[in-house]
Amino acid sequence: MVRGSGQRPPRVTFLAKSEYFTGRGVKGLISKAFFRGVGQIPVDRTGGEASERALRTGLRVLAEGHLLGIYPEGTRTPDGRLYRGKTGVARLALESGAPVIPCAMIGTFELQPPGRLLPRLSIRPGVRFGKPLDFSRYAGLKSDRLVLRAVTDEIMYAVMNLSGQVYVDEDAQRAKKRAKPGSAASRDAAAQPDGAAEPDGAAEPDAVPSSTPGAP
Repeated sequence: MVRGSGQRPPRVTFLAKSEYFTGRGVKGLISKAFFRGVGQIPVDRTGGEASERALRTGLRVLAEGHLLGIYPEGTRTPDGRLYRGKTGVARLALESGAPVIPCAMIGTFELQPPGRLLPRLSIRPGVRFGKPLDFSRYAGLKSDRLVLRAVTDEIMYAVMNLSGQVYVDEDAQRAKKRAKPGSAASRDAAAQPDGAAEPDGAAEPDAVPSSTPGAP
C-alpha cells in the first residue's frame, strides 16, 4: 500500500465477541464505548445462523474497501503456543477476493497471561506484519472444505513464521476445556490423541490480529 505524506493510515475494523458490548453498569458502558470507538463490530459466536451473520458483516466491511481484522484461532492462546486456525478467515478471503496480510502479536502472552489481573510492565509487546497472501488461485472453491482448510493452514504457517511460536494442530478452545480438571474434554483426553481437533463448523465465526484480510 502506498500512501502520500500527511494521509491518515486506514483504520482496521475488527470482529469482536458480542460480550464486549453487552456488559451492564458503568463498566459495561465504558467497555461498549471503547470497543466501538476503536472500530470493533460485535459478533455472536454461538454458531449456526449467528456464524453466517458474522461472515456477512465481514464481507460487507471488505466490500466497502476497508481493512478487516480477524483472529483465526478464535480465542487467546492458553499457553503461549499458536493453535489451529478456524476456516472463517479463509471463507472471507475467498468470497471477497481480498488478500490476507498475516500479522503476529508479539509478547502479549508474556505481558498478561490468561488469569493475570495486572500486566507485566517490563514486557514490551509488538506487532509484525508479513507479505500479503494471494489466494486468487482458489477462486470459485469457497465451498470446498479441503481448500478452506488449506488456505487457513497457509495463513497460520505465515503467522507462525512471524511470531516464532510453536504450532499446535488443535483447536485452542478445545485445549482450554481439556486443561480444566474434571471437564468432559479432560476425561476424554486419553481417548483423543494429542493434536486432534474437532471438525470445522460451516462458518466458524470465531476465526474473529493474527491475520487481516484487506480490501483488494
